[in-house]
Amino acid sequence: MGRITEDLIRRNAEHNDCVIFSLEELSLHQQEIERLEHIDKWCRDLKILYLQNNLIGKIENVSKLKKLEYLNLALNNIEKVENLEGCEGLTKLDLTINFIGELSSIKTLRHNIHLKELFLMGNPCADFDGYRQFVVATLQQLKWLDGKEIERSERIQALQNFPVIEQQIREQEKAYCLKRAKDKEEAQRKLQEDADEGKKERSQPGFDGRWYTDIGAPLPSSVESKDLQAPEIQEGECNRKKVEDEEDDLEFWNKPSLFTPESRLETLRHMEKQRKAQEKLSDKKKKVKPARTLITEDGKALNVNEPKYVRLDFSLKDDEKRKQIVLDLAVYRYLDTSLIDVDVRPTYVRVLVKGKPFQLVLPAEVKPDSSSAKRSQTTGHLVICMPKVDEVITGCPPASKPVASTLDSSRERKTESFLRRVTTSRKKALCCDPSLVTEETDDMASQGLLHQMVGIPGPPFSSPLALFN
Repeated sequence: MGRITEDLIRRNAEHNDCVIFSLEELSLHQQEIERLEHIDKWCRDLKILYLQNNLIGKIENVSKLKKLEYLNLALNNIEKVENLEGCEGLTKLDLTINFIGELSSIKTLRHNIHLKELFLMGNPCADFDGYRQFVVATLQQLKWLDGKEIERSERIQALQNFPVIEQQIREQEKAYCLKRAKDKEEAQRKLQEDADEGKKERSQPGFDGRWYTDIGAPLPSSVESKDLQAPEIQEGECNRKKVEDEEDDLEFWNKPSLFTPESRLETLRHMEKQRKAQEKLSDKKKKVKPARTLITEDGKALNVNEPKYVRLDFSLKDDEKRKQIVLDLAVYRYLDTSLIDVDVRPTYVRVLVKGKPFQLVLPAEVKPDSSSAKRSQTTGHLVICMPKVDEVITGCPPASKPVASTLDSSRERKTESFLRRVTTSRKKALCCDPSLVTEETDDMASQGLLHQMVGIPGPPFSSPLALFN
C-alpha cells in the first residue's frame, strides 16, 4: 500500500523543478494511497489536486489549502463528505464512484460559497429517491451537479419540496447504514478467518511431522533431497504450483463480491499476492548467465567484443616507423571515462566498457609498462599505443596524411627546384658558349633531370646542362 511521502511529491513535481512549497498543481492518481496526509503542510499553494483511483477512506488534512480550486477524489473509498470547510476557494469537487451513503453529510459544503460543480454519480446515495432535489436545495451555490446544469426552476421546486424530500433521504440513509453495518461485520469475519487460516499454515510442522529448532541438527532426508532434485522434477513442481495459482485466481475472480471498500481492499491484496508469487516463480526459473570466457584453461587469450548495446568498431595498426602497435577503439562519445578500464598485457589488450569486455590478441609482444592510452575529447575514441618489445617508442603517431597527397606535394617541390636549376644552368651556358645550348638539348635535359628528381626512370642525360649540375 502506498503513502504520501515527500519523495513521491517531488517526483511528481518535475514541472516545478521538484520544488514543492510553491507547487500549484499535483497529480497523485493510481498510487494505492490509503490515507490523505502531509499535503496541507508541504503544499500550501495548491490550486489543483488529483487523487483519483486510490484507496483513500476519509477526507482529511486538506483544510489548510485555502487556494485549492479543484479536488478530484474519484474512485476511492470515501463514505462521508467532511473536512472541506477550510478550502475557501474550492470551485469543483469530484467524488465520482465512492461509497458515500450518508447524503446529509453534503451540508458541510455550505461553507464553500464558491463551489460551482459537484460530482456524486456512482455513489450509493445517488440511487436514493429525491437525491438530486436534496442536493440542489441543500447547496444553493451549485451551478452544475453530475455534469448537468441546475436550472432556476429546478431549484425553486426543490426548495418547495425540501421538507418531504429530507425526510425520505433520512429514512433511506438509515436503511443503508444498517446494511453497511452488516457488510462491515461480514468483511471483518472473513478477514479474521483468512488470518486464522494463514496462521494455521505457518504453524504446521515440517515434512516429517517434527520441529527443527537446532541449527546444527541434520535435516531429514526429505528436506535434503528437495534441494537435490533433478531439474525435471523442479520444473514439474513449478508447473504444478503455477496451475494451482491460476485455479485460485480464477476462483477468486468468479466469486461474487459486494461493492464495498473492504472488497476493493481485498481485491488489491489478492492482486499484490499474485504479483509477488509471479515474481518469486520467475526468479526461480531465471538462469544465471555464465561469465564470458576470456582466457582458456591452457592460458590462451581469446578475441572478445561484448559491449552492452552495440559492438564496438576498432582498428589495429602496426606502426613500423615508431615501432609500436596502435589500437583505435570507437568508444561511445558521451560515455564517462570512469566507466572505461584498460589493461595491457604482453600478448593481448583488454578494455572494459561499463563492465563489458573487449579483448584483442596482439600480433606481436608489447611492453605493458610503456603503453599509453588517450581519449579524444571530440569523438570519444580511445587510442592505445603499445611499444613492441626491444623497440623504442617516440610517441603516439600523428594523424596520417593520404599517400597520394604527400607524393604530389613532394613532386611539386622537386619540380620547382629543377626549374630554378635549369634557369641558372642555361644562363651559365649562354655566358660561356651560346652555341652549346640548343632547344633540343634543353628539352631533353629538362625531361631527364625531371625524371631523375621525381624518381621515375627516364632517358639518360646527353645535354651539356648535366655539366653544371
